[in-house]
Parts: sequence; structure tokens; C-alpha cells
Amino acid sequence: MKAAVTLKENRDFRRLYRKGATAVDRCMVLYCRRNHLGRNRYGFTVSTKLGKAVVRNRARRRLRETVRLEEGNLTPGWDIVVVARGRCLSMPFPQLRQSYRRLCGELHMLREDRP
Repeated sequence: MKAAVTLKENRDFRRLYRKGATAVDRCMVLYCRRNHLGRNRYGFTVSTKLGKAVVRNRARRRLRETVRLEEGNLTPGWDIVVVARGRCLSMPFPQLRQSYRRLCGELHMLREDRP
């Protein structure tokens, strides 16, 4: 994922937490809001409650890969923040992808032309 399509600023995260739509699952929480830029921007949050840096980085890598693989299924023009939960680490990767896809469907971010 390119650095230009990631959310870095604290104000962007706070805006999404405050005004964005939310979908919750056992392994992650999604916050999203339209950005009118024509491309999706992503942010990832992993709490220190999950573990030390090695564990948090592993969770972040798994979420980034999930987002990368599912990016083609989403309509462009969203700001998305993915917050990791504890089960994100132990869940098999195909189930993690399925969970992300389901949450995106709940938030109406999936493309209609795809099966």
C-alpha cells in the first residue's frame, strides 16, 4: 500500500471516530466516511492491550494484507480506519478476509457489479 493512500494525521482518525459509520466484528472494527477524493485511504490502529510491539506489528501486517487483497472489491472514495481486536491474531487468514468483506458490505462499500 502506498504511503499516499494511508491516513497518518490524528485529526483524520478523530474525524472518522466521531462522524464515521461503524461496523463491529469479533476481530476488528471498521470506521468509514466518504472522502470525495476518488480513492480509498486507510488507517490502522492496534492497541497496546493486544501485546508488545512484535504482536501489534503482526496484527497490523495481517490487516494490511487483508485490505490489499480486498481493495478491488470496494467502491473508491472512502476513508477507512481498521481497529484490530484480540482475535485478529489467532483467526485464520481466510476467515479474516471474510470478516473484513462482510463488514464492508454492512457499510455499503462493496461494488455492486461484483458477485
